Amino acid sequence: MTEINLNFAYAYGEPLGSAGFRTEFEDFQVYEQLPSAPEGEGEHVYLYVRKTNNNTAWIAKQLARAAGIQNMDVGYAGLKDRRAVTEQWFSLYMPKGAEPNWKALDIEGAEVLEISRGRSKLRRGDHLDNRFVIRLRDFSVDAADLEERLKQISLAVPNYFGEQRFGIDGANLERAVQWFEEGVTIRNRQQKKFIVSAARSYLFNLVLSERVASGSWLDSLEGECLLDGKASGPMWGRGRLESSAAALELEEALLAPMQNWQERLEHLGLRQDRRLLAMRPVDFNWQFEDRDLRLEFKLPPGAYATSILRELCQLQQPELVEQ
Repeated sequence: MTEINLNFAYAYGEPLGSAGFRTEFEDFQVYEQLPSAPEGEGEHVYLYVRKTNNNTAWIAKQLARAAGIQNMDVGYAGLKDRRAVTEQWFSLYMPKGAEPNWKALDIEGAEVLEISRGRSKLRRGDHLDNRFVIRLRDFSVDAADLEERLKQISLAVPNYFGEQRFGIDGANLERAVQWFEEGVTIRNRQQKKFIVSAARSYLFNLVLSERVASGSWLDSLEGECLLDGKASGPMWGRGRLESSAAALELEEALLAPMQNWQERLEHLGLRQDRRLLAMRPVDFNWQFEDRDLRLEFKLPPGAYATSILRELCQLQQPELVEQ
């Protein structure tokens, strides 16, 4: 039986001290930006919503109910954290008929900020980036050491899937073990989706962790599969790995013990894909406020703010929240 290990290698050494994380909802803020503004016309209503301590899927269901449409007719570009204050776009397929008074919607923890129209449904990854504003409280570390670590992080960090992907205490991965290795039947479709996503992400993180530990995550090995000229790791599915030579040998050897997982992901119809090993936060800046540290940066779709924070400190938070 596979033993789950979420202690992935650090790029710049052990975290520096500890800090309070998400102590207040406002300590973690996310602002979604689309590549361009909605067209202002079309069959889809576009709503820019601020939500507090709510997950994206729940808000989508409330919007569908208010509009009198099916849940599947509501789209969004990405799942945003629950214990946070976040702003994001939703699309609702409403080609005809009267619309509710969106500004007067009574959805606890949600407020409609903007209303427009668009020609297509929002789908995962359709946004340009997310801007994060994060406060880490009571940071217990020497200021000079912290400054040096922040400068390192501003250049690049390992592009790990964050802890949210794996569920509270890795619960989604434990369910993957039960499903893939013990034959336990998982009937809930949404739960299956989370498990598959977590399993695929875990395999990628294992490869990336090995590359970080060996110091090769920013380099190109012989036979490296490059994305925009940069090193990548496997997102498992059907088909051959796109790497070769030394890179292929490393990936095959490292993931050989996970053959059951590989076969299951292939049978589920997923196709081989790749993901960058490194990411660089955009417009990364920081400010010290007494014992607190305020961070602000932008990340592209699929990148995790927690993968930046883990290189900085141990996060002391009230709870872990699934996305």
